[in-house]
Amino acid sequence: MNRIHTQDEWAAIAKEVLPASGFGNFDHSVIIASGKGSHVWDENGNEYVDYLIGSGPMLVGHGHPEVLEAVLEQLPLGMTFFTNNARGIELAEEIGGAMACVEQVRFVTSGSEADMYAIRLARAYTGKTRILKFEGGYHGMSPEAQMSLAPEIEVNFPQAIPDSAGIPDSVIDQTLIAPFNDLEAVASLLAEHDDIAAIIAEPLQRIIAPKPGFLEGLRALCDKHNVLLIFDEIVTGFRLAYGGAQERYGVTPDICTLGKVIGGGFPLAALGARAEIMQHFDKSVVGSDKWLMQLGTLAGNPIAAVAGLKTMEILRRPGSYTKLREIGTAIQNVQSDALSNAGIDHQICGDSTLFDIMFTDAACIDYRTAKHKDAESGAIYNSVLRAHSILKAPSKVYPSLTITDADIDQTKTAAIAAAAAVAAHRQGGSA
Repeated sequence: MNRIHTQDEWAAIAKEVLPASGFGNFDHSVIIASGKGSHVWDENGNEYVDYLIGSGPMLVGHGHPEVLEAVLEQLPLGMTFFTNNARGIELAEEIGGAMACVEQVRFVTSGSEADMYAIRLARAYTGKTRILKFEGGYHGMSPEAQMSLAPEIEVNFPQAIPDSAGIPDSVIDQTLIAPFNDLEAVASLLAEHDDIAAIIAEPLQRIIAPKPGFLEGLRALCDKHNVLLIFDEIVTGFRLAYGGAQERYGVTPDICTLGKVIGGGFPLAALGARAEIMQHFDKSVVGSDKWLMQLGTLAGNPIAAVAGLKTMEILRRPGSYTKLREIGTAIQNVQSDALSNAGIDHQICGDSTLFDIMFTDAACIDYRTAKHKDAESGAIYNSVLRAHSILKAPSKVYPSLTITDADIDQTKTAAIAAAAAVAAHRQGGSA
Protein backbone atom coordinates (compact mmCIF):
# COMPACT_ATOMS: atom_id res chain seq x y z
CA MET A 1 0.00 0.00 0.00
CA ASN A 2 1.35 3.44 -0.93
CA ARG A 3 2.11 5.69 2.00
CA ILE A 4 -0.22 8.65 2.40
CA HIS A 5 1.80 11.86 2.44
CA THR A 6 -0.46 14.86 2.94
CA GLN A 7 -2.67 16.16 5.72
CA ASP A 8 -5.58 16.46 3.29
CA GLU A 9 -5.33 12.76 2.46
CA TRP A 10 -5.19 11.79 6.12
CA ALA A 11 -8.05 14.18 6.90
CA ALA A 12 -10.21 12.51 4.25
CA ILE A 13 -9.70 9.12 5.88
CA ALA A 14 -10.25 10.58 9.34
CA LYS A 15 -13.60 11.97 8.22
CA GLU A 16 -14.68 8.43 7.34
CA VAL A 17 -13.34 6.53 10.34
CA LEU A 18 -13.50 9.06 13.21
CA PRO A 19 -16.67 10.78 14.48
CA ALA A 20 -16.38 14.54 13.95
CA SER A 21 -13.18 13.71 12.01
CA GLY A 22 -10.99 13.53 15.12
CA PHE A 23 -10.03 12.06 18.46
CA GLY A 24 -12.18 14.60 20.29
CA ASN A 25 -9.23 16.53 21.68
CA PHE A 26 -7.99 19.23 19.32
CA ASP A 27 -8.47 20.89 15.94
CA HIS A 28 -8.78 17.88 13.63
CA SER A 29 -7.15 19.73 10.72
CA VAL A 30 -3.80 19.45 12.52
CA ILE A 31 -2.19 16.04 12.03
CA ILE A 32 1.15 15.85 13.79
CA ALA A 33 3.78 13.49 12.40
CA SER A 34 6.68 13.98 14.82
CA GLY A 35 8.12 16.02 17.66
CA LYS A 36 11.58 16.85 18.93
CA GLY A 37 12.40 19.11 21.84
CA SER A 38 10.18 22.21 21.65
CA HIS A 39 9.04 21.65 18.06
CA VAL A 40 6.53 19.47 16.20
CA TRP A 41 6.04 18.80 12.48
CA ASP A 42 2.76 18.07 10.74
CA GLU A 43 2.20 15.59 7.91
CA ASN A 44 2.88 18.32 5.35
CA GLY A 45 6.28 19.01 6.90
CA ASN A 46 5.27 22.32 8.50
CA GLU A 47 7.25 23.03 11.68
CA TYR A 48 5.77 24.64 14.80
CA VAL A 49 6.98 25.90 18.15
CA ASP A 50 4.93 23.66 20.40
CA TYR A 51 3.07 25.26 23.31
CA LEU A 52 0.49 22.46 23.30
CA ILE A 53 3.01 19.74 24.29
CA GLY A 54 0.41 17.00 24.23
CA SER A 55 -1.86 19.05 26.52
CA GLY A 56 0.85 19.26 29.14
CA PRO A 57 2.78 16.03 29.71
CA MET A 58 5.87 16.81 27.60
CA LEU A 59 7.32 19.21 30.16
CA VAL A 60 10.91 18.21 29.34
CA GLY A 61 10.22 18.26 25.60
CA HIS A 62 9.52 15.70 22.90
CA GLY A 63 11.95 12.82 22.56
CA HIS A 64 14.17 13.74 25.49
CA PRO A 65 17.21 11.48 25.07
CA GLU A 66 17.30 10.38 28.72
CA VAL A 67 13.60 9.51 28.71
CA LEU A 68 14.02 7.59 25.46
CA GLU A 69 16.98 5.70 26.92
CA ALA A 70 14.97 4.69 29.99
CA VAL A 71 12.09 3.48 27.82
CA LEU A 72 14.39 1.54 25.47
CA GLU A 73 16.02 -0.18 28.45
CA GLN A 74 12.59 -1.31 29.72
CA LEU A 75 11.08 -2.39 26.39
CA PRO A 76 12.94 -5.70 26.02
CA LEU A 77 12.21 -6.52 29.67
CA GLY A 78 8.46 -6.40 29.11
CA MET A 79 5.77 -3.91 28.16
CA THR A 80 3.00 -4.79 30.61
CA PHE A 81 2.28 -7.56 33.12
CA PHE A 82 -1.03 -6.92 34.99
CA THR A 83 0.98 -7.61 38.16
CA ASN A 84 3.01 -5.45 40.46
CA ASN A 85 6.31 -4.36 38.94
CA ALA A 86 9.29 -2.69 40.54
CA ARG A 87 9.21 0.42 38.35
CA GLY A 88 5.59 1.13 39.23
CA ILE A 89 6.31 0.67 42.92
CA GLU A 90 9.31 2.98 42.61
CA LEU A 91 7.14 5.63 40.95
CA ALA A 92 4.54 5.38 43.72
CA GLU A 93 7.29 5.88 46.28
CA GLU A 94 8.57 8.97 44.46
CA ILE A 95 5.08 10.45 44.21
CA GLY A 96 4.55 9.89 47.92
CA GLY A 97 7.76 11.73 48.70
CA ALA A 98 6.80 14.68 46.50
CA MET A 99 3.12 15.27 47.30
CA ALA A 100 2.26 16.43 50.81
CA CYS A 101 -1.09 14.62 51.02
CA VAL A 102 0.10 11.27 49.66
CA GLU A 103 1.07 8.24 51.72
CA GLN A 104 -0.28 5.64 49.28
CA VAL A 105 -0.97 5.64 45.55
CA ARG A 106 -3.33 3.80 43.23
CA PHE A 107 -2.49 3.89 39.51
CA VAL A 108 -4.95 4.24 36.63
CA THR A 109 -4.47 5.04 32.96
CA SER A 110 -6.14 8.44 32.50
CA GLY A 111 -6.84 11.58 34.45
CA SER A 112 -10.55 11.02 33.95
CA GLU A 113 -10.28 7.69 35.76
CA ALA A 114 -8.22 9.23 38.56
CA ASP A 115 -10.81 11.94 39.22
CA MET A 116 -13.68 9.47 38.97
CA TYR A 117 -12.08 7.18 41.55
CA ALA A 118 -11.19 10.13 43.79
CA ILE A 119 -14.85 11.11 43.93
CA ARG A 120 -15.88 7.51 44.56
CA LEU A 121 -13.22 7.17 47.25
CA ALA A 122 -14.49 10.29 49.03
CA ARG A 123 -17.99 8.85 49.06
CA ALA A 124 -16.75 5.50 50.36
CA TYR A 125 -14.73 7.14 53.15
CA THR A 126 -17.35 9.66 54.32
CA GLY A 127 -20.51 7.67 53.65
CA LYS A 128 -21.97 10.81 52.06
CA THR A 129 -23.02 11.26 48.45
CA ARG A 130 -23.01 14.86 47.21
CA ILE A 131 -20.04 16.43 45.46
CA LEU A 132 -19.34 20.16 45.29
CA LYS A 133 -17.41 21.34 42.25
CA PHE A 134 -16.69 24.72 40.72
CA GLU A 135 -18.24 26.07 37.55
CA GLY A 136 -15.77 25.65 34.71
CA GLY A 137 -13.60 23.16 36.60
CA TYR A 138 -12.37 20.32 34.40
CA HIS A 139 -12.17 16.90 36.04
CA GLY A 140 -12.37 14.50 33.13
CA MET A 141 -15.25 12.65 31.57
CA SER A 142 -17.17 11.04 34.45
CA PRO A 143 -20.83 12.08 34.90
CA GLU A 144 -20.00 14.27 37.91
CA ALA A 145 -17.11 15.90 36.07
CA GLN A 146 -19.36 16.77 33.14
CA MET A 147 -21.51 19.00 35.33
CA SER A 148 -21.15 22.72 34.53
CA LEU A 149 -17.78 22.30 32.86
CA ALA A 150 -18.58 24.73 30.06
CA PRO A 151 -22.22 25.80 30.46
CA GLU A 152 -23.50 27.96 27.61
CA ILE A 153 -26.12 29.61 29.79
CA GLU A 154 -25.71 31.22 33.19
CA VAL A 155 -27.99 29.75 35.82
CA ASN A 156 -28.29 30.36 39.52
CA PHE A 157 -25.85 28.49 41.74
CA PRO A 158 -25.78 25.69 42.90
CA GLN A 159 -27.75 24.25 39.94
CA ALA A 160 -25.65 21.81 37.90
CA ILE A 161 -25.89 21.85 34.11
CA PRO A 162 -24.83 18.66 32.26
CA ASP A 163 -22.38 19.23 29.41
CA SER A 164 -23.04 15.89 27.77
CA ALA A 165 -25.91 13.73 26.70
CA GLY A 166 -26.42 10.42 28.46
CA ILE A 167 -26.10 11.67 32.06
CA PRO A 168 -28.95 10.65 34.40
CA ASP A 169 -30.86 13.32 36.32
CA SER A 170 -29.76 11.61 39.54
CA VAL A 171 -26.19 12.78 38.90
CA ILE A 172 -27.41 16.35 38.51
CA ASP A 173 -29.13 16.09 41.88
CA GLN A 174 -25.94 14.84 43.54
CA THR A 175 -23.71 17.65 42.25
CA LEU A 176 -23.58 21.19 43.62
CA ILE A 177 -21.90 24.02 41.71
CA ALA A 178 -20.19 27.08 43.15
CA PRO A 179 -18.21 29.91 41.56
CA PHE A 180 -14.45 29.56 41.86
CA ASN A 181 -12.76 31.97 44.28
CA ASP A 182 -16.00 32.56 46.23
CA LEU A 183 -15.57 31.29 49.79
CA GLU A 184 -18.86 32.79 50.91
CA ALA A 185 -20.77 30.69 48.38
CA VAL A 186 -18.94 27.53 49.46
CA ALA A 187 -19.56 28.24 53.14
CA SER A 188 -23.26 28.75 52.47
CA LEU A 189 -23.58 25.44 50.61
CA LEU A 190 -21.71 23.50 53.28
CA ALA A 191 -23.93 24.99 55.98
CA GLU A 192 -27.07 24.11 54.03
CA HIS A 193 -26.15 20.54 52.97
CA ASP A 194 -24.87 17.94 55.44
CA ASP A 195 -24.49 15.20 52.81
CA ILE A 196 -21.48 16.63 50.91
CA ALA A 197 -18.69 14.06 50.69
CA ALA A 198 -16.05 16.23 49.03
CA ILE A 199 -15.12 19.43 47.31
CA ILE A 200 -13.14 18.77 44.14
CA ALA A 201 -11.10 21.63 42.74
CA GLU A 202 -8.32 22.40 40.37
CA PRO A 203 -6.16 24.54 42.67
CA LEU A 204 -5.31 26.57 39.56
CA GLN A 205 -8.63 26.24 37.73
CA ARG A 206 -7.72 25.94 34.04
CA ILE A 207 -5.81 29.27 33.95
CA ILE A 208 -7.59 30.97 36.87
CA ALA A 209 -5.34 31.59 39.84
CA PRO A 210 -6.79 31.21 43.33
CA LYS A 211 -7.24 34.47 45.24
CA PRO A 212 -4.99 34.79 48.30
CA GLY A 213 -6.63 32.81 51.08
CA PHE A 214 -9.12 30.95 48.88
CA LEU A 215 -7.50 27.52 49.04
CA GLU A 216 -6.72 27.98 52.74
CA GLY A 217 -10.37 28.86 53.23
CA LEU A 218 -11.51 25.71 51.45
CA ARG A 219 -9.24 23.66 53.69
CA ALA A 220 -10.70 25.27 56.83
CA LEU A 221 -14.29 24.85 55.66
CA CYS A 222 -13.73 21.18 54.81
CA ASP A 223 -12.26 20.57 58.26
CA LYS A 224 -15.18 22.36 59.91
CA HIS A 225 -17.83 20.36 58.07
CA ASN A 226 -16.05 16.96 57.88
CA VAL A 227 -15.80 17.16 54.11
CA LEU A 228 -12.84 15.86 52.10
CA LEU A 229 -10.87 18.25 49.92
CA ILE A 230 -9.75 16.83 46.56
CA PHE A 231 -7.13 18.66 44.54
CA ASP A 232 -7.20 17.73 40.87
CA GLU A 233 -3.48 18.06 40.11
CA ILE A 234 -3.57 16.28 36.78
CA VAL A 235 -2.24 19.48 35.20
CA THR A 236 -0.57 21.26 38.13
CA GLY A 237 1.25 18.26 39.61
CA PHE A 238 5.00 18.52 38.96
CA ARG A 239 4.34 21.68 36.89
CA LEU A 240 3.67 24.52 39.33
CA ALA A 241 6.39 23.03 41.54
CA TYR A 242 7.84 19.58 42.08
CA GLY A 243 5.31 19.11 44.86
CA GLY A 244 2.56 20.55 42.69
CA ALA A 245 0.03 23.15 43.74
CA GLN A 246 0.19 21.73 47.27
CA GLU A 247 3.76 22.98 47.49
CA ARG A 248 3.22 26.14 45.47
CA TYR A 249 0.26 27.36 47.52
CA GLY A 250 1.04 25.69 50.84
CA VAL A 251 -2.34 23.96 51.20
CA THR A 252 -2.65 20.19 51.69
CA PRO A 253 -5.77 18.42 50.41
CA ASP A 254 -7.07 15.05 51.61
CA ILE A 255 -6.86 13.41 48.16
CA CYS A 256 -5.02 14.44 45.02
CA THR A 257 -5.09 13.19 41.47
CA LEU A 258 -2.08 13.21 39.15
CA GLY A 259 -1.40 12.55 35.48
CA LYS A 260 0.38 13.99 32.45
CA VAL A 261 3.95 14.51 33.78
CA ILE A 262 4.05 11.29 35.85
CA GLY A 263 3.73 9.21 32.66
CA GLY A 264 6.38 11.08 30.70
CA GLY A 265 4.15 11.10 27.62
CA PHE A 266 2.67 7.62 28.12
CA PRO A 267 -0.85 6.84 29.42
CA LEU A 268 -0.60 6.93 33.23
CA ALA A 269 -2.43 8.68 36.05
CA ALA A 270 -2.85 8.18 39.77
CA LEU A 271 -4.72 9.18 42.88
CA GLY A 272 -3.20 9.37 46.31
CA ALA A 273 -4.04 10.16 49.92
CA ARG A 274 -3.09 9.19 53.45
CA ALA A 275 -3.28 5.48 54.23
CA GLU A 276 -6.44 5.84 56.32
CA ILE A 277 -8.36 6.98 53.26
CA MET A 278 -6.64 4.71 50.75
CA GLN A 279 -7.46 1.61 52.83
CA HIS A 280 -10.83 1.56 51.07
CA PHE A 281 -9.00 -0.09 48.18
CA ASP A 282 -8.08 -2.96 50.55
CA LYS A 283 -11.02 -5.33 51.01
CA SER A 284 -9.23 -7.25 53.78
CA VAL A 285 -9.14 -4.09 55.90
CA VAL A 286 -12.50 -2.39 55.27
CA GLY A 287 -14.67 -5.37 54.34
CA SER A 288 -16.98 -5.87 51.38
CA ASP A 289 -19.40 -3.04 52.16
CA LYS A 290 -16.75 -0.31 52.20
CA TRP A 291 -14.38 -1.75 49.62
CA LEU A 292 -13.72 0.32 46.51
CA MET A 293 -13.12 -1.98 43.57
CA GLN A 294 -10.55 -0.71 41.09
CA LEU A 295 -8.40 -2.44 38.50
CA GLY A 296 -7.01 -1.68 35.08
CA THR A 297 -5.14 -3.67 32.45
CA LEU A 298 -2.40 -1.05 32.04
CA ALA A 299 -2.42 0.51 35.53
CA GLY A 300 1.16 0.91 36.74
CA ASN A 301 2.52 0.03 33.30
CA PRO A 302 6.34 -0.23 33.54
CA ILE A 303 7.01 1.64 30.27
CA ALA A 304 4.99 4.62 31.48
CA ALA A 305 6.52 4.33 34.94
CA VAL A 306 10.13 4.53 33.73
CA ALA A 307 9.28 7.45 31.44
CA GLY A 308 7.68 9.24 34.37
CA LEU A 309 10.52 8.47 36.75
CA LYS A 310 13.14 9.83 34.35
CA THR A 311 11.04 12.92 33.62
CA MET A 312 10.68 13.56 37.34
CA GLU A 313 14.41 13.04 37.88
CA ILE A 314 15.13 15.72 35.28
CA LEU A 315 12.68 18.08 36.98
CA ARG A 316 14.38 17.58 40.36
CA ARG A 317 17.67 18.93 39.05
CA PRO A 318 18.70 22.33 40.44
CA GLY A 319 17.27 25.27 38.55
CA SER A 320 14.62 23.40 36.56
CA TYR A 321 11.63 25.27 37.95
CA THR A 322 13.43 28.61 37.95
CA LYS A 323 14.16 28.06 34.27
CA LEU A 324 10.58 27.00 33.53
CA ARG A 325 9.22 30.15 35.17
CA GLU A 326 11.71 32.35 33.34
CA ILE A 327 10.63 30.80 30.04
CA GLY A 328 6.96 31.25 30.89
CA THR A 329 7.46 34.87 31.91
CA ALA A 330 9.33 35.60 28.69
CA ILE A 331 6.49 34.09 26.61
CA GLN A 332 3.99 36.18 28.57
CA ASN A 333 6.00 39.36 28.10
CA VAL A 334 6.48 39.15 24.33
CA GLN A 335 2.74 38.67 23.85
CA SER A 336 1.67 41.30 26.35
CA ASP A 337 4.13 43.85 24.94
CA ALA A 338 2.87 43.25 21.41
CA LEU A 339 -0.75 43.74 22.46
CA SER A 340 -0.01 46.77 24.63
CA ASN A 341 1.93 48.42 21.82
CA ALA A 342 -1.08 47.85 19.57
CA GLY A 343 -3.37 49.45 22.17
CA ILE A 344 -5.34 46.27 22.83
CA ASP A 345 -6.83 45.60 26.28
CA HIS A 346 -5.91 42.16 27.57
CA GLN A 347 -5.19 40.14 30.68
CA ILE A 348 -2.58 37.45 31.31
CA CYS A 349 -4.52 34.81 33.22
CA GLY A 350 -2.78 32.03 35.10
CA ASP A 351 0.68 31.17 36.34
CA SER A 352 3.98 31.58 34.51
CA THR A 353 4.01 27.80 34.04
CA LEU A 354 0.48 27.71 32.58
CA PHE A 355 -1.50 30.68 31.24
CA ASP A 356 -3.13 32.42 28.32
CA ILE A 357 -4.06 35.84 27.00
CA MET A 358 -7.67 36.95 27.49
CA PHE A 359 -9.06 39.84 25.47
CA THR A 360 -10.85 41.51 28.35
CA ASP A 361 -10.38 44.34 30.82
CA ALA A 362 -11.88 42.27 33.66
CA ALA A 363 -9.89 40.34 36.25
CA CYS A 364 -10.02 36.57 35.62
CA ILE A 365 -11.40 35.23 38.88
CA ASP A 366 -13.95 32.58 37.84
CA TYR A 367 -15.50 30.84 34.84
CA ARG A 368 -17.74 33.78 33.97
CA THR A 369 -14.91 36.34 33.93
CA ALA A 370 -12.03 34.25 32.52
CA LYS A 371 -13.07 34.52 28.90
CA HIS A 372 -12.65 36.82 25.95
CA LYS A 373 -14.83 39.92 26.08
CA ASP A 374 -14.30 39.91 22.33
CA ALA A 375 -14.25 36.26 21.26
CA GLU A 376 -13.57 37.13 17.61
CA SER A 377 -10.35 38.90 18.61
CA GLY A 378 -9.25 35.76 20.44
CA ALA A 379 -9.96 33.61 17.40
CA ILE A 380 -8.07 35.98 15.08
CA TYR A 381 -5.11 36.18 17.46
CA ASN A 382 -4.78 32.41 17.74
CA SER A 383 -5.25 31.93 14.00
CA VAL A 384 -2.41 34.32 13.17
CA LEU A 385 -0.15 32.66 15.74
CA ARG A 386 -0.83 29.33 14.01
CA ALA A 387 -0.10 30.87 10.62
CA HIS A 388 3.26 31.98 12.04
CA SER A 389 4.06 28.42 13.19
CA ILE A 390 3.01 28.70 16.84
CA LEU A 391 0.95 25.71 18.04
CA LYS A 392 -1.16 26.24 21.13
CA ALA A 393 -4.54 25.31 22.56
CA PRO A 394 -7.39 27.82 22.08
CA SER A 395 -7.16 28.96 25.71
CA LYS A 396 -3.88 27.73 27.16
CA VAL A 397 -0.12 28.03 26.76
CA TYR A 398 2.04 25.22 28.17
CA PRO A 399 5.70 26.31 28.48
CA SER A 400 8.29 23.53 28.46
CA LEU A 401 11.90 23.36 29.54
CA THR A 402 13.10 22.98 25.95
CA ILE A 403 11.83 26.36 24.72
CA THR A 404 14.82 28.30 23.34
CA ASP A 405 15.60 31.99 22.87
CA ALA A 406 14.99 31.46 19.15
CA ASP A 407 11.53 30.04 19.97
CA ILE A 408 10.72 33.09 22.06
CA ASP A 409 11.91 35.39 19.26
CA GLN A 410 9.65 33.53 16.85
CA THR A 411 6.78 33.86 19.31
CA LYS A 412 7.46 37.60 19.55
CA THR A 413 7.30 37.99 15.77
CA ALA A 414 4.08 35.97 15.65
CA ALA A 415 2.53 37.95 18.52
CA ILE A 416 3.30 41.28 16.80
CA ALA A 417 1.59 40.05 13.64
CA ALA A 418 -1.36 38.67 15.61
CA ALA A 419 -1.76 41.90 17.57
CA ALA A 420 -1.74 43.87 14.31
CA ALA A 421 -4.43 41.58 12.90
CA VAL A 422 -6.61 42.10 15.97
CA ALA A 423 -6.12 45.88 15.79
CA ALA A 424 -7.03 45.88 12.10
CA HIS A 425 -10.14 43.79 12.81
CA ARG A 426 -11.29 46.25 15.44
CA GLN A 427 -10.72 49.15 13.07
CA GLY A 428 -12.73 47.36 10.41
CA GLY A 429 -9.79 46.84 8.08
CA SER A 430 -7.18 44.20 7.37
CA ALA A 431 -3.64 43.74 8.60
